[in-house]
Order: sequence, then structure tokens, then C-alpha cells
Amino acid sequence: MSVQVIKQGDKPEWAVVPYKIYLELVEKAEMLQDVQDYDSAKAALERGDDELVPSEVVYAILDGENPIKVWREYRRMSQPETAEKAGISVPYLSQLETNKRKGSLDVLSAIAKVLQVSLDNIVTSQP
Repeated sequence: MSVQVIKQGDKPEWAVVPYKIYLELVEKAEMLQDVQDYDSAKAALERGDDELVPSEVVYAILDGENPIKVWREYRRMSQPETAEKAGISVPYLSQLETNKRKGSLDVLSAIAKVLQVSLDNIVTSQP
């Protein structure tokens, strides 16, 4: 490999490599990052810090279904059970799930905690 080393005094300061080698180095660095990301995700799954989300859940939310309802059904929880654990009424939960009502930050946070998801996973940007 032909590398030109540029020194500042006695210390190497820059290394100039042919562009083809530079591209190879960038590709290898990206591959290393992918491997590290995979290892990190796998470790989080093994520790129980993360979970794999089935495609049905993802597609239901992407298709416009209410995320609270989708996650509640995925967790196999009833409306009464979810409402009780979140400290709200069943009608209130039903109104949230049908987008007839918007929840406060406290209510949505409580629901997210009950459903074991982040707040981002249940907040929609729909009107």
C-alpha cells in the first residue's frame, strides 16, 4: 500500500492514501459499526432491555391503527385491566384508543408504563 506520511516536526501528522484504499477503509469502518450495532442489540435482547416487535404490530401502527390499542392487544390486556393499572377509567381509555380524546402527558406516560413501551411508541401525530 502506498501511503504518504506528512510530518509536523518529528511527529507524523497526516497520512495520504490512494482514493481506492480510502474507500475500502470507509467500507470496512461501516461494516465494523454494523457488527458493533448488532452485538449491542443482541446483548440488549439477552438482558431483557429490548424486545423484538412483530411485524403485525409495526404494520398495524403504520396503517393508522391507534398505537395504544395495538400495543394493548399485543400485550393481551383487556381495556379494564389496562385502565385500572394506568389509573384511568375504561371509557377514557376507549376514547383514547378511538382518537376521540387526547390524553395528558401523565396519562399517556402511565399507559406507556403499563404497556411496557416508551411514550414515543404510543403518541400519535394524528389530529
